[in-house]
Amino acid sequence: MQNKKTWTLNVAGRDLTIETGWWAKQANGAVTVSYGETQVMGTAVMSKGMGFARSYFPLMVEYEEKYYAAGKIKGSRFIKREGRPSDEAVLTGRVVDRTIRPLFNGRMRNDVQVTVSAQSFDGENDPDILSVIAASSALSISDIPWNGPVAAVRVGIIDGEIVINPVKSDLEKSSLNLVLAGTKDMINMVEAGAQEVSDEDIIRAFEAGQKVIAQIAQFIEKIKEEIGKQKAEPFLMQLDENFDSLIREKSLSMGLSDALYGTKSEIKEKTSTVKEEVKQVVLDEIGENVPETFDDVFELVFDEVADDIVHENILKFNKRPDGRKLDEIRKITCEAGVLARPHGSAVFTRGETQVLNVTTLGAPGDHQIIDTMEVDTKKHYIHHYNFPAYCVGEVRPNRGPGRREIGHGALAEKALVPVLPSRDDFPYTILLVSEVMESNGSSSMASVCSSTLSLMNAGVPIKRPVSGIAMGMITSKDGSEFKTLSDIQGAEDHYGDMDLKVAGSEKGITALQMDVKLDGVTIEMLSNAIKQANAGRAHILSKMLEVVPEVSSELSKYAPRIISMKIDPEKIRDVIGKGGETINKIIEETGASIDIEDDGSVFITTPDGESGEKAKQWIINLTKSVEVGDVYTGKVVRIMDFGAFVEFLPGQDGLVHISELKHERVGKVTDVVKIGDEVKVKVIEIDSKGRINLSMKTLIEKKSEKEINNQKDLEKELGL
Repeated sequence: MQNKKTWTLNVAGRDLTIETGWWAKQANGAVTVSYGETQVMGTAVMSKGMGFARSYFPLMVEYEEKYYAAGKIKGSRFIKREGRPSDEAVLTGRVVDRTIRPLFNGRMRNDVQVTVSAQSFDGENDPDILSVIAASSALSISDIPWNGPVAAVRVGIIDGEIVINPVKSDLEKSSLNLVLAGTKDMINMVEAGAQEVSDEDIIRAFEAGQKVIAQIAQFIEKIKEEIGKQKAEPFLMQLDENFDSLIREKSLSMGLSDALYGTKSEIKEKTSTVKEEVKQVVLDEIGENVPETFDDVFELVFDEVADDIVHENILKFNKRPDGRKLDEIRKITCEAGVLARPHGSAVFTRGETQVLNVTTLGAPGDHQIIDTMEVDTKKHYIHHYNFPAYCVGEVRPNRGPGRREIGHGALAEKALVPVLPSRDDFPYTILLVSEVMESNGSSSMASVCSSTLSLMNAGVPIKRPVSGIAMGMITSKDGSEFKTLSDIQGAEDHYGDMDLKVAGSEKGITALQMDVKLDGVTIEMLSNAIKQANAGRAHILSKMLEVVPEVSSELSKYAPRIISMKIDPEKIRDVIGKGGETINKIIEETGASIDIEDDGSVFITTPDGESGEKAKQWIINLTKSVEVGDVYTGKVVRIMDFGAFVEFLPGQDGLVHISELKHERVGKVTDVVKIGDEVKVKVIEIDSKGRINLSMKTLIEKKSEKEINNQKDLEKELGL
């Protein structure tokens, strides 16, 4: 380890340590980053020359979480090798990707792979922000061309105070969980969940986080200056300047400026026509010696020209591709209860973006078990987001959810968590599925809106409705001027410089996510976008409430019914029985689904109320303490000479002595009862050994002497 080098910076009272020179030495750059007892390793590798992709920059970012980092073994009994990454690992990988990608040259075509591996996890310091720092450090000291460094920080708000890098136990008390990343001067990635936090508090958190990011970025810069390699020459997808100028000139003169305005389909059709015409003219001017990379460079330059046109028209003339004002929201229509059998459903349409959301209510036992390196818990609210090819008029195989789908689903899920009812008030497992039917900008925020409507339609008592909006930004090349756009559509996302998604209720923000296509944005820019988003969210919410003004007063008739009750935890074993015999019998005879938690909470889920009440009474009987004077209806299970044993509670019986069968003298027990008879009994004694004595006669009105004599005369007359 003689080549090992170590640097340390104190961040929020703990040492952030970066080491290099001892592991993964064949990578272009490799570091380990430690904070507390959490440690990650970041590596960066680049191919020589052009990689596998011609039409885009082939950057691969992988985040690997290993169970051994937390001292755990994968839970599956049959497969112990870790394979497919968890959703949490995918989301961390996306955070790293979204932070480092904007700082690469967009024309670069070398394969670049950044891998971050969690090696040690202390349960308190989350590896996600360390992963950004590790990727940034590995790229910075490597010979890979990159315009970093960047850094990341987590910001919380506890009791109104800003807390930098709160540990996991403190996050439970925090109203904000904000992951912020960027350069020493600007923010370029935001990911946040919040408990309806105000705009002002969010901006305070941005300002506090940016200061720490600057410290860490400068720390990495010093390491780079000390040991960083000289940057290699990348393979860039370009020809000479004359070629670029020719494409630019012909694109402008042949109508590209006009083609970029209209509806999505109009823009697509017109730009496609102009592109083919320009391409042919350029080919005619080039002649026979057409470069091998002509098609790819042409596409790249043509797109850059379109980007410049959109930027100029918005910055100079406030002219958006569809003609809207900068803060104008597209037409919104909503409809709830669109599907007959699901428990709740709604469609939210904004412009050419449309999302169907479906709510399914299940038993508490329908929860999802989350077993990862970081957490081992049960999830009772789940949100799935699907983005099929038809929603953008494309053809492609369906291979299941990718990173984008997982990320958008997690964002929509995060947006609604703060307004969901507590499990005490609403013990159902809730599954929301957002199906994108049509997309032209911000289907994730349309998912938030349709989810709110769907939950309200299903009768889920949410605290407040939530709406969401996607904000864009156009900046000048020197960053001196910017314009903020409300409710961006696809073209503005593609050509714009920022995509900021803001979700929240009338009370405050519940979720944030931001990506950029430039080095970053300033606090001023972010503050402006957050404030403008507030008005947009309010407008969208008003349109939603016109259609669904309040939560449905009743659950769907097709939704299961849940009865909640509490029992003494010491009695849980009585309900379950030996080997689950008792609880299985209840389930079999009532058709109920029964979930019992360690604290004695019992949830009985049934398709109808009657069977649920039957199961409830059964459990009450099982767990009730028997007292003298209680009356039960039971079944005769055993007969002896001296009396009958009656099972009056499941698994619990007592003796009715022969003298307690009737007021009159009884010769034989079988003269009064037989095995299987259903009888009413009263508890008259519980002896010192816990044995229970019952009586039937005390529940029978004693006959007078005259009635007894009349009965005897009648029996004598009948020869009985």
